[in-house]
Amino acid sequence: MTGDAVVLDLRLARLASRGLAFAIDAVIQLGILLAGFFVVLIAGPDDEALRAAVLLSMLVLVRVGYALLFEGLGRGRTPGKAVFGLRAVRDDGGPIRFRHALTRALANAIVDFGPVFIWGAVALICSLVSEKSKRVGDFLAGTVVVLERAPEELRVDIVMPPPLMSWAAGLELSGLPDDLALAVRQYLARYSSLRPEARDSLGLNLAHEVAGRIGAPVPPGVPPWAYLMAVLAERRNRAAGWVS
Repeated sequence: MTGDAVVLDLRLARLASRGLAFAIDAVIQLGILLAGFFVVLIAGPDDEALRAAVLLSMLVLVRVGYALLFEGLGRGRTPGKAVFGLRAVRDDGGPIRFRHALTRALANAIVDFGPVFIWGAVALICSLVSEKSKRVGDFLAGTVVVLERAPEELRVDIVMPPPLMSWAAGLELSGLPDDLALAVRQYLARYSSLRPEARDSLGLNLAHEVAGRIGAPVPPGVPPWAYLMAVLAERRNRAAGWVS
């Protein structure tokens, strides 16, 4: 429940489901590493130092590249996450970009599930004390892992209203914070189920708050819901980047 009394449509993934997803990913990575090590030991260079360098490079490539590849191309999902219906998203509920995937992958390999036990303990404690079950990589990247198998009535398609397309293209959206964008998203998801008086009042309040953050008032004759939809659609289109 947000501060604006809008129910979240994104259910947070907890430590248990994330741990099981990680176990599947770890088994896959282990299989890749064992196969690679076997090939290097059988058909690799005879020089011990060179062989060790190749094995170390392979370890780093698999530990970092696995999460980067799958979360980048899979829009926040690794095979383990896909099995349990999990997805990494930005704090505002939008899809992650390359920089988010890279930050998460590096933190995963070095801190969250790194080679030093104490680092893994820090990551575990971080996830336990976080209200959103965030690990270190989530805090660094500004992401959160959610259960994407939410009820259909809680889903919303953010579509740009055609009459507002050119208007939205000139908006300055850097001042719109993630939490406010998420509140708007939840409002639009619940729009049809809200009582008319609550729907209109909340929509107007959100529109005024968004307008104050981006410096663009609601155009004359445009209902608050259409204004909010246009702002979110434009924000999503700009943020999608290479994953659009």
